[in-house]
Amino acid sequence: MTGTLAAIGAGLAVIGAGYGIGKIGSSAMEGIARQPEAAGKIQGAMIIAAALIEGAALFGIVVALLQG
Repeated sequence: MTGTLAAIGAGLAVIGAGYGIGKIGSSAMEGIARQPEAAGKIQGAMIIAAALIEGAALFGIVVALLQG
């Protein structure tokens, strides 16, 4: 039973990360479409934010799997 809960927790972490990174990408594309000259700054901020989300998701997966 605990293995199943760990898998659910890891899955939720991945779903949350996917949603967050998708939201960042969507907002970045919208910002670049509105102001193309700021594309470099927007892209840099987007990559940093996506890396932070990915790190938090990886931490969540590790914690979920260690608890199981």
